[in-house]
Amino acid sequence: MSRPRILVINPNSNPAVTQGLEDALKPLGFEGGPEVVCQTLAEGPFGIESQADVDSVAMPLRRLVEGDNSSAAFVIACYSDPGLQVCREGTERPVFGIAECGVLMALARAETFGVIAIAQRSIPRHMRYLRQMGLTDRLAGERPLNMSVAETASGEGTVAKMIEIGRALRDQDGARAIVMGCAGMARHRRPLEDALGIPVIDPTQAAVTMALGTVQFSAH
Repeated sequence: MSRPRILVINPNSNPAVTQGLEDALKPLGFEGGPEVVCQTLAEGPFGIESQADVDSVAMPLRRLVEGDNSSAAFVIACYSDPGLQVCREGTERPVFGIAECGVLMALARAETFGVIAIAQRSIPRHMRYLRQMGLTDRLAGERPLNMSVAETASGEGTVAKMIEIGRALRDQDGARAIVMGCAGMARHRRPLEDALGIPVIDPTQAAVTMALGTVQFSAH
């Protein structure tokens, strides 16, 4: 009997982000457990940094999910959860969005949470989503790194900047947990949590953890 597969889709076309996801998700693999496979959406923009970028990948994601008959669950690894609802319409299998899962994980760890966004212009989009989820009253604040997705993934100076923003969210805004608001930040979770002393949630790890539990219990 083959192991069930969880397909983690990077909706941007930057393979460095996909590689970062693979590295961040390695600890979640266990013997006999579901296989976690990361895939780059070839049609996607190099970074998803605007509403136009978000909207542009919804139907390519839907086609990918609809055409995949071998995965037991899907994770959309972008903090705007692009195409989440339209992908859920296209399959009976579970589809997880990392923003939704990252926020839910933060709420399970702390009363208030803060978000580190890639850029200032991402924040209104994230706020709209939190309003839809009815969770704005638990948000302590959201602050931008003002870096590109590619810069964040490459890591030069990223950790120091993230620690600076994380301290502001903790000390000035009152956040008791931090959600990293981009799939490209995955490799920086541990040093950030060590520096801040409060839970730091990598949303992709959160989503894949939920997918693992769902698939594992469905298989038994």
